[in-house]
Amino acid sequence: MTAQPVLQTPEERESYLNAGHSLRSWLLSTDHKRIAILYLFAISFFFFIAAGAAALIRLNLLTPNGTLLSREGYNRAFTLHGVVMVWFFLIPSIPNTFGNFLIPLMIGARDMAFPRLNLASWYIYLGGGLFTLYALIAGGVDTGWTFYTPLSTMFANGHVLAVIAGITVAGFSSILTGLNFIVTIHKLRAPGMTWGRLPLFIWSHYATSLILVLATPVLAMTLILLSAERALHLGIFDPALGGDPLLFQHLFWFYSHPAVYIMILPAMGVVSELVTAGARKRVFGYWFVACASLAIAAVGFLVWGHHMFVSGQSAYASAIFSFLSLVVAVPSAVKVYNWTATLYKGDILLDPPLLYAMAFIGLFTIGGLSGLMLALLAVDEHVHDTYFVVAHFHYIMVGGAVSGFLGAIHFWWPKITGRLYSLTWGRVSAAGIFFGFNLTFFPQYILGYLGMPRRYHVYPPQFQALNVLSSAGASVLAAAYLLPVVYLIWSLRNGPPAGPNPWDAKGLEWQTASPPPTHNFDTIPVVDRPAYDYPLTRGVADE
Repeated sequence: MTAQPVLQTPEERESYLNAGHSLRSWLLSTDHKRIAILYLFAISFFFFIAAGAAALIRLNLLTPNGTLLSREGYNRAFTLHGVVMVWFFLIPSIPNTFGNFLIPLMIGARDMAFPRLNLASWYIYLGGGLFTLYALIAGGVDTGWTFYTPLSTMFANGHVLAVIAGITVAGFSSILTGLNFIVTIHKLRAPGMTWGRLPLFIWSHYATSLILVLATPVLAMTLILLSAERALHLGIFDPALGGDPLLFQHLFWFYSHPAVYIMILPAMGVVSELVTAGARKRVFGYWFVACASLAIAAVGFLVWGHHMFVSGQSAYASAIFSFLSLVVAVPSAVKVYNWTATLYKGDILLDPPLLYAMAFIGLFTIGGLSGLMLALLAVDEHVHDTYFVVAHFHYIMVGGAVSGFLGAIHFWWPKITGRLYSLTWGRVSAAGIFFGFNLTFFPQYILGYLGMPRRYHVYPPQFQALNVLSSAGASVLAAAYLLPVVYLIWSLRNGPPAGPNPWDAKGLEWQTASPPPTHNFDTIPVVDRPAYDYPLTRGVADE
């Protein structure tokens, strides 16, 4: 009888986690894996701050008269929620954590192309985030996360300039991260790792990085111009000084709509990995999914005007933007169809990562279909600036991006920590988040269609029942979000050791130890097989 090998615990094995235990060894590390962990802590902190502001909003909306917060307090709460959640969680969440941790491992590299620049980008992000958070709490900003003029330049109270400065600083972190990813993917691939053998996670991050490098400077310039007008009274957006207020919207949304794909493309890359591992099959239509990422990034730069259908822009321009907004849905639909075909006749294991991937597919599809409705001029005229738009945005960003983030945590947690967590509690949390999310945000579609505007701290009594339902769902969602924190932390000490590949997945990151050694691989691997090299006999073959 052959004895079973005994797995070493992460503490017994040489890895990036025990390469140094001092605070200095972490804060000055240029190891991409340790930097990813630093990002994970910082991003999680900002997520719970923004979620706390969302809880205040939902509690205030339990009653039509908004008894919890004053008008000013409500405006500041939703601004805090939007600024922190968008700029300091959603945009950096997957790229800066899992992108940092996994890109070198997936392409067979020792580290990022620019390790010191990678560490600097974390310090820039953290400095900008903490400065912005202090300005939001100490000064209170009431403009919303979009900073529309002339509200932000002439009428808003609070530390508007300080918040804008913090966001601008954090934007440089995004630019540096995107540049680092592009160079790493181009220059540090292992022998045999051709473009046609790259994991789809890498393709999605490559497309995301192109957006980060090309679009983020436009945001920085826009916010600098806004600051100049507010501080120096230059006539840029103020009509009284010869400016144009619609110019700000054009500049802001030229960045901020591609930013939606900065948030969602990395989650799509995660879902591609989770679906193929969960189905034990090759991804159906590999090249279609890879090219769809690039198509989304390219067309995403051409659709910003659909945010301005009621701004008075040309009817011809609105018609063109409407058409292009429908076009950008095509590559997104390609991904959904190919994920579904991959799952078809697969050897399905309903483990937590696949449950989160399936939640992503369902919620993203609902959000995408409502996005097609908003791309139609007649519908957008009716529901613009209502809770219909709030529901659409959250189905894409929270239902999509956050589901992808949680799916990534549950899939790569054994690789990151060397420990396994409770699959039962993982399934419970995935189901709770899916139920709580739909209970929170689906009623908001109905509220918006019935005419309830967003960003109002009071509302007519006939909307109370749906608002109470939405707030009840937010309570379920909050509890479900906290549950993974408990069992994942518990697993760090009590979880059984994970082998190199607990999911029987394909990819170079699963060919090294869990957790990985400091330099990732003992020898640089040579790639001689296609991505997702599962047997072709399982279900539909990839063509």
